[in-house]
Amino acid sequence: MANGSRQAAWEFFGAELKRLREEAGFTQAALGARVFVSGGYIGQFEQAIRKPQLDVAQRIDETLQTGGFFERMWRKLISTSRYADYFAAAAELESLATKVCDFAPTVVPGLLQTAEYAQAVILASNPLATDEYVQETVKARLDRAQILKDAARPMYWGILHETTLRIPAGGPATMARQLDHIAALAVERKALIQVLPYAAGAHPQMGKMLRLMEFEDAPPTAYTEAVYSGNLLDDPALVKRVQGTYDLLRAAALSPEATLTMIESAAEDFRRCVSTT
Repeated sequence: MANGSRQAAWEFFGAELKRLREEAGFTQAALGARVFVSGGYIGQFEQAIRKPQLDVAQRIDETLQTGGFFERMWRKLISTSRYADYFAAAAELESLATKVCDFAPTVVPGLLQTAEYAQAVILASNPLATDEYVQETVKARLDRAQILKDAARPMYWGILHETTLRIPAGGPATMARQLDHIAALAVERKALIQVLPYAAGAHPQMGKMLRLMEFEDAPPTAYTEAVYSGNLLDDPALVKRVQGTYDLLRAAALSPEATLTMIESAAEDFRRCVSTT
């Protein structure tokens, strides 16, 4: 399903939610209280600004007695996404964000990846994948990264643990080009990049990725991942705690200038590996 078609489907989802809510005699606030979100979130679902998580869609069905309509529609929209089901909702929000903040403990974030690096990471998790699957997954990842090239791009802030710079995903040549790409984004002021060095020691997100997203007309969200699962957080108290964690990471990281020096040095180290083999 093309992005435009999917957005139109979410708009239909929202229009049906509003129609059925009003028929049942609920205000947005009243329905929100029943399904454990704010009335403002119900309004954002109805305007297709934000997509509900599955458990919320299920509670809406139960409250409005719709026979599973919203759950079925949610599953259909997510299943036609180009992304893993646990990441699909976060990917939808990414395209609407005015600010994206990533912390990457071991893997370069998707928005910063080159095609070669993305392919290496995908094949590491899917060694028997078909060429078609790999190519489509790489394309989907590169298409996401286009938002950093748009005139109306979000502010992007990435904190990469030094480990991310040192793992030779795809081999030294691929890694050198990946680091050159990150450095170019920083130099062109399309991304603000910091490295959390080994010397920083223990930190609040040991081994765990983290993403924060801000929006013009909606509250901020946080996203984290585990093994084949994702957790999209929009509870204001939880998001505030996550923002505090990100502030601690930012304080411990190198300055953007020192970061650029480290990235360029790591790229040169990989190039030397290539020249000596």
